[in-house]
Amino acid sequence: MKKILIALICIPLAGSLLSGCGEKQSQEGTENKAQSAIFFDDFSYRDLDAMRENGWRVRTETGHPGIVGAHWSADGISFLDDTGQPGNTLLRMTSATDGSGENTNHTQVCHQRKYLAGTYAARVFFRDAPTSGPDGDQVIETFYTISPLKAPMDPDYSEMDFEYLPNGGWGEKDHGIFATSWETFKLNPFTKDNEYDVNQGSFAGWHTLVLQVGDNRIRYFVDGKQFAEHGEHVYPEAPMSINFNLWFTQEGLNGSTERRVYQEDVDWVFHRQDKILSPAQVEHAVERLRTDGVVHADTVPDWTPRLDSPCGL
Repeated sequence: MKKILIALICIPLAGSLLSGCGEKQSQEGTENKAQSAIFFDDFSYRDLDAMRENGWRVRTETGHPGIVGAHWSADGISFLDDTGQPGNTLLRMTSATDGSGENTNHTQVCHQRKYLAGTYAARVFFRDAPTSGPDGDQVIETFYTISPLKAPMDPDYSEMDFEYLPNGGWGEKDHGIFATSWETFKLNPFTKDNEYDVNQGSFAGWHTLVLQVGDNRIRYFVDGKQFAEHGEHVYPEAPMSINFNLWFTQEGLNGSTERRVYQEDVDWVFHRQDKILSPAQVEHAVERLRTDGVVHADTVPDWTPRLDSPCGL
């Protein structure tokens, strides 16, 4: 029988306690520190209301990034049976455009802003081509963490991104997955302060993405292989939300007025607070949760006071 885990659980995996988190987190009870605080969701939902009950939000705020005038809405969120794993359910994000803002729908889901040091992971299905319509748009398929930008060049801003660009962009002509860690930025004129690496080639299909955040280092892995490491300058300083989104770049549209549709699927997402786990340890933890019938677990404590968790930029 599937079950939702709402009590503290312990997963006895190796990993060093991390420090240097920037802001001080106030825990709801000192006993939480002795436990294995985790967040896990395998998206076993049948409707969006059930997903919202577990702390997820859907973006409706217009604005950056993406096509000017585009809509962000829940229309692109759906749940479907996994044909590769009977009994498993997937989250699907669907975004579409005809090149105009009024006929563009971007998609984003966000979990509560309370995450900082530790290990993040997700199993994601990327696509190189649209499911319908002409190919060639610069589309961004993501898994990332982010805090609100309080002001241009805010020194306490934090963001860490896995972004797959199947049609290139940002200086790359072909497909590749970007690992980007942000110190800060401003929109107008656009000014960035970040570190990034690109893992070139096609990443169509299922991939396990792992992000290690600790000891003032950020490490990015795809399918168990590290391809980026970023340093103290871009190390996160503010608590972040966990996000997935799918959007089109304004400058990278293919020029067609025909409607085209892109999709990104997510099998599960996982976070272990204040512990560095290897990709193999993450896979083991998720396998154990699923074997135990756990479809959702959230033992990561809120910050005190509880933080607002906007689903936007």
